[in-house]
Amino acid sequence: MAEGVLRPSGSFKDKLEKIIKTSRIENKNTSKLSHTIPNSTVIASGSPTLYQLRPKRQEFGTMTRLTVGEKNVNKTNRTVLLVGETGAGKSGLINALVNYTMGVTFEDEDWFQLVEDEKKGQAGSQTVSQTSDVMVYEIFGFEGQTLPYSLTIIDTPGFGDTRGIEHDVNTNQRLFDLFRSEDGVHELHAIGLVMKASDNRLSDRLSYVFDSVMSLFGKNVEKNIVALITHSNGRNPKNALQALEAANVKCSRNQKNQPVYFLFNNCQHEDRAEEPECLKNAAQISERGMRGFTDFLERIAVRKMEKTVEVLNERINLTASIQNLQERIELIEIKQTEIRHTQQALKRHQQEMKKNENFTFHVDEVYKDKEPLSRGKWGLFYAGAVCCTDCEENCHYPCTMARTPKYCEVMKRGRCTVCTNKCPPSAHVREKWIYVAKTRRAVKTETLLKLKYESNKREGQKKLSLLENLESEIKQLGAEKSQLLDESYQHVVRLEQIALNVTSLSTFVHLDFLIEKMKERGDTGKLQKLQEMKSRENEGTRSALVYMMSKLKLAEKTDK
Repeated sequence: MAEGVLRPSGSFKDKLEKIIKTSRIENKNTSKLSHTIPNSTVIASGSPTLYQLRPKRQEFGTMTRLTVGEKNVNKTNRTVLLVGETGAGKSGLINALVNYTMGVTFEDEDWFQLVEDEKKGQAGSQTVSQTSDVMVYEIFGFEGQTLPYSLTIIDTPGFGDTRGIEHDVNTNQRLFDLFRSEDGVHELHAIGLVMKASDNRLSDRLSYVFDSVMSLFGKNVEKNIVALITHSNGRNPKNALQALEAANVKCSRNQKNQPVYFLFNNCQHEDRAEEPECLKNAAQISERGMRGFTDFLERIAVRKMEKTVEVLNERINLTASIQNLQERIELIEIKQTEIRHTQQALKRHQQEMKKNENFTFHVDEVYKDKEPLSRGKWGLFYAGAVCCTDCEENCHYPCTMARTPKYCEVMKRGRCTVCTNKCPPSAHVREKWIYVAKTRRAVKTETLLKLKYESNKREGQKKLSLLENLESEIKQLGAEKSQLLDESYQHVVRLEQIALNVTSLSTFVHLDFLIEKMKERGDTGKLQKLQEMKSRENEGTRSALVYMMSKLKLAEKTDK
């Protein structure tokens, strides 16, 4: 068949005509369905003939939605999120789901492609480009053909690939945006962990991908997580299941307490001129897997995304809180050092200052400066930072989603939840710089110090000596430091209550800092709790951490 307009042949043509006819009867608004399929183009002739679907494309927010067919509001829908590393076979699985939903069988000698095969992508291809961080595929108009519902598939192409951690941070933020936006996705039926049958352990990259995505969800989704095993020969995937167990991946389990899984073979699109029986057996493996997975989708309880949004908000606030905490503690400790040096200088030069009130001495004075954002501690390039100009503090970075401080995640009820004075959005800016604490050599006199401290103290404190005022400030800074520690600890406790994966990397990297500071404070109860959380580190967490660090080192080399 020459390349051009799709002209379905044989049994599948009859199916399409029946679908179109039925759709017109059930819903007059689905007349566009008759144009969606016939306007597809032929990619290659043969057995099977390969067709490229031409979905309707819509950019919404920071994501891309691709729709095949017309939505019927009277029909039910099922939503699936696919998670897996590049090369695991997600693209082939999406295409298989689309064909199964449309009612395509092996005997039809046709195969419809929506997403380009990961291994065969090339410049100039007519297949759908996966340039967005989050892709949403919608398959409408085929309800009652194979499935009683329409299908929505969410994919995160390139997550965990060579584009760096900053790309992964953006992807998580965009999933957050998808789940909370008005025209986004507000419920989920399944999370499919896509992995190859030959995987006998989770690679560091796959552990990192699973850890990062699982950290987004609440505990209520555990029974909705299943393994989708690709490139399968139909046998029990013992290696893949053992890999999931070793990495302590939380998921739905069967009566034998094994992870629930479904098998697929990714070769339905291959030329059947050679080894037709083998390819038919492979197709039957996928068909059984599809039947089992779609039955699972039909009976599993839907999960609303409110809990996921709550988890994401808590993680964002935890990260922002601890970042701010670390910076403020650093500032407090520098200030305390400055005050102690000032006390020592005052005592050391007491006699000279009695004779000469303009006697000068030098101390390292702390001040705030602005630094352009660049690859920082974790090798990230931050698109922007929300900073409070009144408190001179960094409240949220990276801030990749909010256009203005008003819409930043750390703003609640018209106030910032992070900066010292909990200032309104109007006191904040979103810029490509952050505040940093620095020191400089400064000349001091007793007279200047008295003016500084007496102008800032309450009436009762003005009666104190200069040394007493300095000691009072040290104690006040210590109390502020203690309060900041408690706030960050409460974020961790709240995550443990609601998060599916509380010890994910996004939390794990903060535990050492909190443990160190609780030791310094001597808070045995909180220290034991944090140490118990850290002890939950498993093979999956360690592998994910190894992969994250390798990406950071690569980013540092690239930056140089």
